[in-house]
Amino acid sequence: MSQPLSILHLHSTFDLGGKEARAVRLMNAFGDRARHVIVSGMPGRYGARERIAKGIRYEIAQNPPPLTGRPSVARYEAIARFMRGFDLVLTYNWGAIDGVMARRVFGRGTPPVIHHEDGFNEDEAGGLKRERNLYRRFALSAASALVVPSDVLERIALETWKQPRARVHRIGNGIATALYAQRPDPKAIPGFVRNERETVIGSVAGLRAVKDLPALVRAAGGLSARFRLVIVGEGPERAAIEQAALAMGIDDRVVLPGFLDRPYRFMGLFDMLALSSRSEQAPISVIEAMAAGLPVVSPPVGDVARMVSAENRPFITEHHGEVRLRDAMQALAGDRDLRQRVGAANRAKAVAEFDEGVMIDRYAALYAGAVGRPGCLG
Repeated sequence: MSQPLSILHLHSTFDLGGKEARAVRLMNAFGDRARHVIVSGMPGRYGARERIAKGIRYEIAQNPPPLTGRPSVARYEAIARFMRGFDLVLTYNWGAIDGVMARRVFGRGTPPVIHHEDGFNEDEAGGLKRERNLYRRFALSAASALVVPSDVLERIALETWKQPRARVHRIGNGIATALYAQRPDPKAIPGFVRNERETVIGSVAGLRAVKDLPALVRAAGGLSARFRLVIVGEGPERAAIEQAALAMGIDDRVVLPGFLDRPYRFMGLFDMLALSSRSEQAPISVIEAMAAGLPVVSPPVGDVARMVSAENRPFITEHHGEVRLRDAMQALAGDRDLRQRVGAANRAKAVAEFDEGVMIDRYAALYAGAVGRPGCLG
């Protein structure tokens, strides 16, 4: 057996979210063909390590150079020096872009770097920052490849960041769709018991401002149907969500169980998935909902309208707004047969287009090709 590939992961944060879940899934799929060292740009944020399978060789880097801070030649040199002990470096999102810049400034002897861009935080949800675009454009010229999960990000990479077509790879997110065909665990969501007389609206997201979950609460508060709103996730916006529920007089119908792993255990307990985000790209929660046979309600963000089935597109609103979200949820809440038809079409599309096998093969080929060892990861 050939020597395992030594991979350094430079993350903006390694708390569990979409990009972290995908990175862990790839680590698990590569098995003993790779060993990994993980750095989080936010110290101590390593929650996703709980999803790494037993037997995967990995470690959390001790005292790595800081990934964020004012531009500094000394800091770039320290990052480049740290990277030189690996076969391949993978960087993730704006919070780790300085790993790419370090290779741009101190490239001699550094391994190939592949950057992954999955979307934007609140500070760029309303529009990309000019200075960051310039910084990305300059830094990414040193990357072997740039990976994005959506059409929207691919267009930004090509037109705004001016990256060569050959360097940009759009690889859609994928999941183990078969798991979502199983019957959900009725006890998977603490504090929640399904009542068949209620329509259960689910949302799965980090409780961050860019997700605009108070808007979802207000939209649900205008429904005429009996409902329960279950928001799975954790983050700094919890108090704002609770306050919105109190203000609408629906605090007894909003469930906030916190972060829950293995979403295939609970996704099928919902009647629909609802998003209210101001910025998304290709949300894994949408794929998970589709695989579980659910309709999806969302504002027109990222690739969501392209991801869902044709039957689901009328429930992707034309514009942002709580009234539009409410109306889309109301149409589904009042028609069980409609929910089932839309959900079945989503399930079929998820199995056909978003199963994880294709995603894993494409990442394995890209990573192995970057280091000149085709087939070493698969």
